[in-house]
Amino acid sequence: MVDTPVRHGAQPGKAPETGRRAELFVFAVIAAFIWPVVAVGVVGGYGFLVWMTQIILGPPGPPGA
Repeated sequence: MVDTPVRHGAQPGKAPETGRRAELFVFAVIAAFIWPVVAVGVVGGYGFLVWMTQIILGPPGPPGA
């Protein structure tokens, strides 16, 4: 069995105390800054993939149209 190190001042089996204000701040940072950047990156990456695919393979539609 592996022993896990215990931090000073922390009781084993008990989560460290985190203030509600700190949790709200972290949530606000994630909700307002990180997720929008991730969403724009995903949509932009997909658009870039489609654009490069169309440059290589041509536009969608029947051939010779």
